[in-house]
Amino acid sequence: MKIDIATEGPSNGFNFDNCARNAMLQKNGFVCPTAVKTGTTIVGIVFNDGVILGADTRATEGPIVASKNCEKIHYLAKNMYCCGAGTAADTEMTTSMISSQLELHRLNTGRVVPVETANTLLKQMLFRYQGYIGAALILGGVDSTGPHVYTIHPHGSTQISPYTTMGSGSLAAMSVFEARWKEGMSEEDGKKLVRDAIAAGIFNDLGSGSNVDLCVIRKNYTTEYLRGYEYANLKGVRELSYDFPKGTTAVLKTNVKRFEITETIRPIDSGSVPMETA
Repeated sequence: MKIDIATEGPSNGFNFDNCARNAMLQKNGFVCPTAVKTGTTIVGIVFNDGVILGADTRATEGPIVASKNCEKIHYLAKNMYCCGAGTAADTEMTTSMISSQLELHRLNTGRVVPVETANTLLKQMLFRYQGYIGAALILGGVDSTGPHVYTIHPHGSTQISPYTTMGSGSLAAMSVFEARWKEGMSEEDGKKLVRDAIAAGIFNDLGSGSNVDLCVIRKNYTTEYLRGYEYANLKGVRELSYDFPKGTTAVLKTNVKRFEITETIRPIDSGSVPMETA
């Protein structure tokens, strides 16, 4: 019995044991830290031959840019991908766990997993934790019934639509879709539309920035992940040399003053305690 307890390791996945502790501390007057605002622009559309997902690449910690080139489009299966907004660790862990379940489902059934199955697994998991997992997702993929794009909120509610946006830059991106999206778009037109929607979030939202990533999922189950599709915010290149030679700035006046420094030796106080240097 003791050997079983000793060899038992921590369980994988999410752990919310500290929620009860935090509630107890708050009752005793302790002010828990508040949530940090995150920023992202993620989008997804249905076009004539499949689905196109898009995301920016800026990761933020409140007012701090933590990463300029992070990946926000996550692999679920060969016929579906998922964009994540919110807490980066939550989106990464959630999509990783669901991806393993989808692969087991595929091996068990021997068929391409429907996109609705992934949608059900994701929303059931998020609803189970009642919003404590900060993952706002856009699921896109194709199956035997055609292309699908789902919006999945952190509390587990979902909706299906031909185009959708999420994240702090979602309003700017949605304005582009509302004005220009149309049914039966070609792949090239869809790429340009998704690029423009992500760029709208990058240039109008401080939490979004850096580059544009795209993922194209076609009806024949071929996927093209376009990492770094466009670099919207390129860093400026220094055009001039600022290494000036000596003598460039003229010396108009020189004044040198000499100081005499005398060293005073003080007697050591026998009652003092020497400093510990060990």
